[in-house]
Amino acid sequence: MADPMDMAVGGAGPDAEEGELEAHLHTKRMLINMGPSHPAMHGTVRTRIELEGETIVRAIPEIGFLHRGFQKSCENVTWNQCLPYTDRLNYVSALMNNFGFLNAVERLAGITIPERAQYIRVIGAELHRIHDHLTCVGSIGLELGGFAPFLYAIEGRELVMDRVTELTGARLTTSFGRVGGLNRDLPEGWTARVLKTLDKCHELIGEIDTLLTANRIFVDRMQGVGIITSDDAQDFGFTGPCLRATGVPYDVRKAYPYWVYDRMDFDVPVGVNGDNFDRYLMRLEELKHSESIVRQALKDIPTGPIIVDDWRIALPPKPEVYGTIEGVIAHFKLVMEGVPVPAGEVYDCTEAANGELGWYLVSDGSGRPYKVHVRAPGFAILSGLPRMIEGRMLADLIPTFDTINMIGGEVEQ
Repeated sequence: MADPMDMAVGGAGPDAEEGELEAHLHTKRMLINMGPSHPAMHGTVRTRIELEGETIVRAIPEIGFLHRGFQKSCENVTWNQCLPYTDRLNYVSALMNNFGFLNAVERLAGITIPERAQYIRVIGAELHRIHDHLTCVGSIGLELGGFAPFLYAIEGRELVMDRVTELTGARLTTSFGRVGGLNRDLPEGWTARVLKTLDKCHELIGEIDTLLTANRIFVDRMQGVGIITSDDAQDFGFTGPCLRATGVPYDVRKAYPYWVYDRMDFDVPVGVNGDNFDRYLMRLEELKHSESIVRQALKDIPTGPIIVDDWRIALPPKPEVYGTIEGVIAHFKLVMEGVPVPAGEVYDCTEAANGELGWYLVSDGSGRPYKVHVRAPGFAILSGLPRMIEGRMLADLIPTFDTINMIGGEVEQ
């Protein structure tokens, strides 16, 4: 009779073959949910992960936890009343959403905004690009254990946010633009404060560069991780830093210049490997070029109006509203009926912090959109996440997810 101890150890009697005794335990793959409330998943997205040990065999990103009906909401208000909704797409760089939407409306309506307004839009957009990239780079450092770089990045971000608050009157969601121009002009003394902020941000970016770029731990966690080829990136529809990290020099500001970007002297940095490290470097380099663009625009900005002088498009001055019947009627019609945009359709795009922010608009000739569709850059990039992380370790998901800079507001609309 077999010894019970022999049966307990190894699961077989003394006559069991040696191979059976040395065989690995049978295991099965584990399914786990990362998010939607996991702190590293940045809010309302879930990734269903199938693990073989600690290796990611399959990953499926799932959205739908934040959906707010952005497009249908816009179709029930006037063109200008869409602006608070656009603020809440990529809420880390709201001015870019504002201005991109307005650019598409103005193209459809055949409106050319004043030159000074074009310069201010460039300045606001690049300040918010700095704001967005600092947030992303700081978060990458933090989630790999680098708390000091995060503090430097957030210090710079808060300084930029202070300048945006002075410009727009709001800290995060700005609603600053208007069809035909802007809500208000630059505040008194604002240019000098922006230049001081840029000086400090330049110093802080240098500190982040010193702490991270040659850091052995950071490089080991980032280099060769989350790789995607340029062909795959283009197939998925990547744009922005994530596409340029693969070596494709596509930037809407250069490919299809708008406002006064064709007057600005700046380069489009590109990577080689398409990995996490290159995506980090793209944003670090773009921070420096955005700083240069803001300085150039502040130096060359002309005087003049900041919105078109047409009461069918822009609200009349208050003295005209209070003192003339024409002003009252024009004000009433714009507020109640909206800017009358000629019937037609248009696709227009700008270079947002994460890539090409595209707008497909349809007008039926009224003051309200018939159809609004936004081509958010983050949606296409998120779709490529499985290609970047499958076959890698679970720990590699966090830095990879950070470098694509998924923002729930623009992905879920």
